[in-house]
Amino acid sequence: MTPAHLPKDILELYDVYDHRHASAILAFDFPVLYDEICEVLRHFRLTDEMIKAPGGNESEIPKKFSEILRPLGWVERTLNARVQIDESDEYVRPETHKIDYLKGRIAFDVEWNSKDQTFDRDLFAFSSFFEYQKISIGILVTRSTSLHGYFATLGNYVDKHGVERPIKSKYGASTTHMDKLIPRLKGGRSGGCPVLALGIKQELIENG
Repeated sequence: MTPAHLPKDILELYDVYDHRHASAILAFDFPVLYDEICEVLRHFRLTDEMIKAPGGNESEIPKKFSEILRPLGWVERTLNARVQIDESDEYVRPETHKIDYLKGRIAFDVEWNSKDQTFDRDLFAFSSFFEYQKISIGILVTRSTSLHGYFATLGNYVDKHGVERPIKSKYGASTTHMDKLIPRLKGGRSGGCPVLALGIKQELIENG
C-alpha cells in the first residue's frame, strides 16, 4: 500500500506498510502526534556496534526509542478486560494486554529482534485496545528484511556466553522483521485496528 501521508524523508529511512489507512488517520485526526512521531522516526539512528551487541530485544536499539519517547510523554499501559455473564458476579476470560508506548489514542511498539511470534502478541494487544476504544491506530517498528544482506557483511560477534558467532546468525528467519509482519497484517491479526508498520533500513545506520 502507498503510504501517501508520510513525508518523503521518512520513506527513505523506513520500509512502510500502511494497513487500513493508518497514516491518514494519524495525519488528519492527530496532527500534533503525527508531527511528534515523524520527529521520533527522524531522530532515531543505530550503529554497527549496536547491531553486533548481544542481547536480542534487550539490546540498545529498543532502549534508544525509549530514550526518545519517554521524555515526550509516551508511557506503558496495560489493559485488563473481563467479560461478565448476564448480571451475575461471574466473570470469564480475564485478559491482560500491554502496550509499551501510548500517548493519546496512539499506540507505539518496537520489535527489533524477538521471536516472530511476538508480532502476534503485539497485534492482539493493538486489536484489544482498539476494540475497547482506547486507541485509534497502532504503530509498530521492526527491521527491514533488506537488512539481512547487510548483516552478512559485518563478520562475527561474541554472544552472552562468550562464543564467537556470525552476525547474520543472530538475526534468523524466525525473528521479527517486515516479511514476518506484513502477512500477519494481511491475515487480519490486528482485527479492525489500523496499523502503520515501519521497517528500519540501512539508511539509518551511522558509523564513524
